[in-house]
Amino acid sequence: MSNSLSPIEHGYLVLADLSGYTSFLTQTELDHAQEILSDLLETILKRFKTLLTIHRLEGDCVFGYATESQVIRGETLLELIEATYIDFRERMRNVRRHTTCTCRACQNIPMLDLKFTAHHGDFIFQNISGVRELAGPDVNLAHRLLKNHVSEYMGLHAYALFTQKCLEHMEVQPEGLIQGSESYEHLGDVTTFTLDLNARYRALMDERHVVVEPEEAAIAFTEDLEAAPPVVWSWINDPVKRALFTSNPHGLKFVPVIRPGGRSGAGAITHCVHGKNIAMREKVLDWKPFDYFTVDQDGGFLGVVQVTFKFDELETGGTRLSVRLKGQLPGWPAFLHKPAIRFFYGRLYNYRSIALKMKEVLSRELAEPSILEQGLEPSTS
Repeated sequence: MSNSLSPIEHGYLVLADLSGYTSFLTQTELDHAQEILSDLLETILKRFKTLLTIHRLEGDCVFGYATESQVIRGETLLELIEATYIDFRERMRNVRRHTTCTCRACQNIPMLDLKFTAHHGDFIFQNISGVRELAGPDVNLAHRLLKNHVSEYMGLHAYALFTQKCLEHMEVQPEGLIQGSESYEHLGDVTTFTLDLNARYRALMDERHVVVEPEEAAIAFTEDLEAAPPVVWSWINDPVKRALFTSNPHGLKFVPVIRPGGRSGAGAITHCVHGKNIAMREKVLDWKPFDYFTVDQDGGFLGVVQVTFKFDELETGGTRLSVRLKGQLPGWPAFLHKPAIRFFYGRLYNYRSIALKMKEVLSRELAEPSILEQGLEPSTS
């Protein structure tokens, strides 16, 4: 029997667990129930593997991890969990709406829901007789957190539970989190923060839809990138990464100044700063993680333009980034808006060259082994 240990890794440990799984199985026809459960687990896996490495399926639970080098912007992990829950809810709704089956499994789909636990800590890879396992006290804690008091004390069945350590490493503290504490033998007391995913789902569904359509855009182009949508999303929205590929000869800095609810989203404002002067103000109008976001960009004397960044996953696992821009120049007649925007913004800001620069820098960093695992390939363990 071979038993080898890898160096200690540091990163995020995330589990997605189906709520109501046992009740659903015991009250429905097994063959139909397994079809539905497999479909829902596939939905979770599809979203998870764009950022996390899938370690394994554990019955009704998906267990994934990401080293610190894989998550360049901590808030992306929060957005991944929310996007996974939205996919799950929409898939359940579609299956229920389109089925004509009257079996108990199909009729009892609403019994199911989804919960997440997320922790940050140390872990190692342990190879035992060719089987690769994650090991360490933090791995144990991430699993033990599934047995918690959230449903008992808070009445929630769809939620994301973060440890304090996880949120600290994510560097985000969104409003609406419910603080709690769990205690486990040999692991001690753990401070937790819980997000109500049902409430978050309703809020996201109610937000207004703002998108620059291709036919109304003065500037529109696409660029195919090698990384998965969550990685490209992180690069565009992380101030440090963004400075690497924007036209930045004078040390421009991107500074988030307003984050409603303590996080990125509609209403958030970022300043593009050069020295003591504000070169551009960017305000988020619509924010749908890993799908698209739309911003107003105030360029001063050039007026305000509206820009949509769209992220479409390619069959290769990469991303097709679409950028579409429209606007009006103060004092100009309507028929000149498009050509004038195309001329001034095309020359001064040159969005296409920025996208090409990002492609170059991203490809260079993806060539590093520690970055290559960023959601591009699930583990074969």
